[in-house]
Amino acid sequence: MTKFVKKDQISCSWYEIDAKNAVVGRLATVISKIIRGKNKTTYTPHMDHGDFVVVKNIEQIKFTGKKFQNKKYYRHTGHPGGIKETTPEKISKKKPGETLKLAVKRMLPGGVLGRKQLTKLKIYTGNDHPHTAQNPKVIKLYDLNKKNITNN
Repeated sequence: MTKFVKKDQISCSWYEIDAKNAVVGRLATVISKIIRGKNKTTYTPHMDHGDFVVVKNIEQIKFTGKKFQNKKYYRHTGHPGGIKETTPEKISKKKPGETLKLAVKRMLPGGVLGRKQLTKLKIYTGNDHPHTAQNPKVIKLYDLNKKNITNN
């Protein structure tokens, strides 16, 4: 028999990740698993019982290869012929954390649940953030190429 977690049994933790020299896609996969709650034994796909993630030093995040200049993000204005394209280089000048947010958003389910889970991602430039009162657990990402991820 499958056991489901009730709403009053859900407890959310806080995690802090330093994005210095991290690759966008690999960092996004770690974040999306935590936000969805896949790191817990009580994971249920239709419920939101993931944890909060605070990402700092977002301005020092990296892309592999020439993706920083050549990768394209598309959006549509809603008018005929209104497709617009931009690159991560242009996006990071205006909003430094938007490329990571887009990568995580595309790894979450579409619809109401995915939008609710995306609000658990907090992105900040620099070392300081206003969530120190929640005592976030630090996740050190030594080398995502070797998948050497440890929790402290």
